[in-house]
Amino acid sequence: MRVIVEQGRAKGSVFAPPSKSMAHRLLICAAFSEGKSTVHGVAPCEDVLATIDCLRALGARVEYAGDTVRVSGIDPRQTVPNAPLACRESGSTLRFLIPIAWLSGHEAKMVGAHYLMQRPMNVYERIAAEKGLLFSKEGQEINVKGRLPAGEYTVPGNISSQFISGLLFALPLADGDSVIRILPPVESRSYLNLTVAALREFGVEVSWIDEYTIRTRGNQRYRSCETTVEGDYSNAAFLDALSLVGGDVEVLGLRRDSLQGDRVYRAFYEQLKQKRSALSIEDCPDLGPILFAMAAAGHGGVFQGTKRLRIKESDRAAAMASELQKLGVSVCVDEDTLTVEPALLHAPTEPIDGHNDHRIVMSMAVLLTLVGGEIEGAEAVKKSFPDFFDRLRDLGLRIREE
Repeated sequence: MRVIVEQGRAKGSVFAPPSKSMAHRLLICAAFSEGKSTVHGVAPCEDVLATIDCLRALGARVEYAGDTVRVSGIDPRQTVPNAPLACRESGSTLRFLIPIAWLSGHEAKMVGAHYLMQRPMNVYERIAAEKGLLFSKEGQEINVKGRLPAGEYTVPGNISSQFISGLLFALPLADGDSVIRILPPVESRSYLNLTVAALREFGVEVSWIDEYTIRTRGNQRYRSCETTVEGDYSNAAFLDALSLVGGDVEVLGLRRDSLQGDRVYRAFYEQLKQKRSALSIEDCPDLGPILFAMAAAGHGGVFQGTKRLRIKESDRAAAMASELQKLGVSVCVDEDTLTVEPALLHAPTEPIDGHNDHRIVMSMAVLLTLVGGEIEGAEAVKKSFPDFFDRLRDLGLRIREE
């Protein structure tokens, strides 16, 4: 899909979409709870729909109407998958559910998009080898089987927190107590805290012993409940950015006491408005593209902790450098640093490439409200924010889709 963005200033108020990160976690907890749970405020983005598909394949009954999901839970220690677990393009779905699939002793097949299956899985490969579990990867499929044992697990902290979260969902159901030791440095700690919060909401207790150690009791049970997904700071960042490029937008529906690490975007925006800033995005890599775009619209900036952007939906550092260059912005990409030079922006003479990455598309769409332009592959927003362009139109921007 091609989107044409005209120059314009957004004005008005808008509610932040529900948090994709929390929706994954709450739905998984609901699916493994005794009885029936209700989760309100679930947006129908592609990643969340992938998790729902997989939970159904594991045997949970999931009914989705409006923005409410009702779930009749299962015991994953007893389940036999009735179909392959189709993870689509969702890294969270894949990495969260592999340890769960290891609980039953039955083989489970995980399938997904080509680039998803190319993302690193070495943490689970090593755990499988150490604990005597099956983990085989071939083409677009991963096959897993085993009985995940209780015990001690050591995981690097400088990789995706999704691996650790996956273990946190599964180990409380193992036959004994477990400890996860995280090798420093710990990146994306805030996402681990979101997992701990979701578990506690469903009656499962895990605790930080110290800065690098998490302990969980075994033989616990998830308890059903009724809950609501909080607003998403990650996607709210794109809406709030419209005010940095000349608009006047108020974003509503965000919890001030949220554990989401991406809530830091507001402080980062204030710094970028004032001067050329040096910012670390180690704990909030998803903010990278929109921060690069806002630096391009302002005083430039230096961003540290960018190496993990290579293994997202696209190589986000290289992708943003390529697309910002079309607007006259010079970007230098190093091993773990990205530098955006200040520039006088101009309209691109060729369409922006969305790189099949929702965050690239949304970041560049915000920037194009300054100069106008076209984006190819704009349908990528369906992954996390399917009504993104509708929201922009509601704020008075002229957006056409072809």
